[in-house]
Amino acid sequence: MGKIKVAHLTFDMRIGGTEQVIKSLIENADPHQLDMSILCIETPLGPFADDLISSGTSITSFTRSPGFDRNLIKKIRSHIKEHNITVLHCHQYTPWVYGVLAAFATATKVVFTEHGRFYPDSSNWKRKLINPLLHKITAATTAISSATKDALATHENLPIKDIQVIYNGISSLVIDQNQVTQLRKSLDISEKTLCLGTVARLDPIKNHSMMLKAFRQVLDSGIDAKLLIVGDGEMRDDIEVLIKTLSLSQQVIMTGYQAKPHHHLALMDIYLLSSLSEGTSMTLLEAMSIGKPCVVTDAGGNPEIIKHGINGLVTPNDNANAFANGIVIIATDTSSKESMAKKAYQIFEEKFSATSMVAQFHSLYKKITL
Repeated sequence: MGKIKVAHLTFDMRIGGTEQVIKSLIENADPHQLDMSILCIETPLGPFADDLISSGTSITSFTRSPGFDRNLIKKIRSHIKEHNITVLHCHQYTPWVYGVLAAFATATKVVFTEHGRFYPDSSNWKRKLINPLLHKITAATTAISSATKDALATHENLPIKDIQVIYNGISSLVIDQNQVTQLRKSLDISEKTLCLGTVARLDPIKNHSMMLKAFRQVLDSGIDAKLLIVGDGEMRDDIEVLIKTLSLSQQVIMTGYQAKPHHHLALMDIYLLSSLSEGTSMTLLEAMSIGKPCVVTDAGGNPEIIKHGINGLVTPNDNANAFANGIVIIATDTSSKESMAKKAYQIFEEKFSATSMVAQFHSLYKKITL
């Protein structure tokens, strides 16, 4: 059998979790067995596209018209037939709908991957009616967590027995300790100060407000700490107001968007994720890849990644008191903190490495094209 030609169908290649998964799949695939390309249904393509194009990945973009764009189906269909695409791997719901209709009655097999759900989760009767029909002409359906799998069954009327969980995987971060030292100095964080932090867009779903309220409690408990918030977004003004209201201006550092926040992550002694809803957080995996204990909310895929008391602590969703207590517990117990750090790296290597994810998808591609 020759190479399996896989085209990833997605919205665009801007910086985000779905796009990072696609990038990771392409960069870590065996080029002797898999020939991967990307189809985007929206523009602009984004920074990840620039990186991939420069390394030789073929990316084709279409501009989706408002409403249901029937012409887009024709364009995708023409592309997959012209390029003899073996597998059309559709990422997220909308690309799946267009992709499965475009590939219908062709030799191309369709894979649908759901990367996460919006909070609060919902659907509508039209989707629940049509989804089982689309599922019948889809070769395989995957979800990035068991929570996402359950949501597909509950809200999208897809048969749960047919949904395979394949966790997101990334390559371990490579850290330059000299750059970490320089960054610590530039941000004025002393060696004795506990550095807490998060990397996430400033969006209501990430619930930075709860994190800040919990951080206030951590400081009030007598712990010398600073909170590093990496990211930007629509909530920035509200977050800055809350920081002043809680008298945290001297203890919270907002860096804004960072294209490669690896060394910011390396600065953090404890990684925090306060999301109201989450699929599989890529930055949470990145933190684990460099051995960071984590405190997360019991949302979506978080408790599947963080095993409570093993590689971090899982606290009730939107509960500042519990979140603060989790931070204090790790911060004041050196042996537990060190044990969690080691376990974080071990669990990452076992379940969430790029190698593991690529191997599972390669196996799936081979299975559906035999």
